[in-house]
Amino acid sequence: MKTTSVSLAVSALVIAASTVAAADNSAAALRNWPQWRGPLANGVAPEADPPLEWSETKNVKWKVKIPGEGSSTPAIWGDRVFVLTALAPEKKAEVKPPEAEARPTNSPPGAPPAGDPPGPGGERRRPGGGGRSEKPSDKYQFTVMCLDRHTGKPLWQKVAREEVPHEGRQQNNSFASASPITDGKVVLAFFGSRGLHCYDLDGNLKWSKDFGQMRTKMTFGEGASPVLHGDTVIVNWDDETDNDFIAAFDKRDGKELWKTPRSEGTGWSTPLVIEHDKKLQVVVNATGKVRSYDFATGKELWSCAGQTANAIPSPVADADTVYCTSGFRGAALFAIKLGRSGDLAGTDAIRWSYDKDTPYVPSPLLVGDLLYVVKVNTGILSCFDTQSGKPHFAAERLEGVNEIYASPVAAKGRVYVLSRDGKCLVLKTGPKLEILATNKLDDRTDASIALAGKELFIRGQQHLYCIAGP
Repeated sequence: MKTTSVSLAVSALVIAASTVAAADNSAAALRNWPQWRGPLANGVAPEADPPLEWSETKNVKWKVKIPGEGSSTPAIWGDRVFVLTALAPEKKAEVKPPEAEARPTNSPPGAPPAGDPPGPGGERRRPGGGGRSEKPSDKYQFTVMCLDRHTGKPLWQKVAREEVPHEGRQQNNSFASASPITDGKVVLAFFGSRGLHCYDLDGNLKWSKDFGQMRTKMTFGEGASPVLHGDTVIVNWDDETDNDFIAAFDKRDGKELWKTPRSEGTGWSTPLVIEHDKKLQVVVNATGKVRSYDFATGKELWSCAGQTANAIPSPVADADTVYCTSGFRGAALFAIKLGRSGDLAGTDAIRWSYDKDTPYVPSPLLVGDLLYVVKVNTGILSCFDTQSGKPHFAAERLEGVNEIYASPVAAKGRVYVLSRDGKCLVLKTGPKLEILATNKLDDRTDASIALAGKELFIRGQQHLYCIAGP
C-alpha cells in the first residue's frame, strides 16, 4: 500500500472527528498538546511543524530546571505549559520557582544522570524492573506548575496536596506520573492516591476529588492519566483491592456522573474516548480484558481478553478500529472492529492480530494507516499496515538506541522516537525505515515528547526543554 502525505492528512482529519479530546474546542486542540498522547490521543500533532535537529547547543529556545520528581508529559495550550511534579522532602529547599535560562548556540552541555534498568510502567508509568523504593516517611508536595511558553519562566505554582505517600514506587517510576490535561478553560492534575484537582488557567482551585489509597502490584506505583472529553472527565482506578472502578465527573464542579465497578489488577493504561456511529465510548486496556463503556452511562458495551500481564500501553483508534497492545512476558496486538457488543474474544471482531515484538511500556503511534510499535522497552521498531495487519517492516533495530520508555510521536511527515539517555531519532513517516536525524540531550528522558506549533517540549529527569527551529 502506498502511503502519501495527502492520505495521511485526510486520515488525521477523520481521526480528529472521532477521538480528539475537548470536543468543544477541537480546532484549538489540534493546534496544541492538551493531554497525554496529544490532541488526537494517538501521538500525532496534525498542525505542528517541530524542528528536525537539536542538541544542548542547538535550537534550544529555553531550558528550565523542574524541582522534584515527575515523568509525565507536559500539556501545552496557547502561551502556557503545564507540568506536574512531586517535591521530595530533601528537595523542599528548592521549592522556589525555577528560573528559565536562555540557551544560546554556544552554551555548555549539562551532565547526564546515572541510568537505571527499565521497568513496566508507561511513558510516565513505569512500574517494574530496577527494584522498588522503600515506603516514604516524610511528606511530599504534589505540585502543579504553569510556565510561560515563550520564556520558560514560571507564571504560577500550586501545591495540590502535601502528605506522606502510603506506599513506595518502583525506582524508575515517580510520584507524579500521570499527565496534566487542559482544554484552554481548566487544568486537571491527577496524582492518583493524592486526588484529582481542577484549576482555572490562573491557578485558582475550582474543586478536588479524593479516591482513597491505591494499592499497586508489588508497590510498583501509579501512573494512568484521566481523559477529558467535552465537560466530562474519565478516571480509571485499577489496583490490587476489590474496589476497582471507572467513573465520570463533570469538569465544571467535580460532580460524579456515573461509576462502574471493574475487576482488574493494577492498571497503568490511560482510557481512550472514541466516537463511532455518532455514539461515544470509552476503551480501557488491561491485563484481564480490554473493555469498552458507554460514555454517557458507564454501561459496559464489549470486552476482549488476550493481552499480556501488565497491559500498559494506551489504545489508539481510527474511524472503525481500536488497536490494543501489550508486551510483558509475551506479546499481543489486536485490531478490534468497533460497532460490536458482548464478548469479542475469538470472534471476527478481531480484524487482525500479531503476537511478537510488541511494547511493554511505550504506547503505539497511529499515523494515518501506519501503526508504529516498539518492542518491549528496546530500540527495536515495527510498522504495520492497519488495513491488512501486515508489517511494512518488523523488528528493525534503531541504531544507537537501547532503552525506550517514552512513546513515539509524529508531526509534519516525521516520527520522533526518544530513548532514555536523551537521544531522539527522527524518522521519515512511511512504510520504510528511514532516519532523517539523530539528536542528543544530556538529561535522562523517560517522558514522551509534546509537540505544538513549531516547538517540541521534552521533559527530562532534571529539566524541561523547549526546542524550536531558527
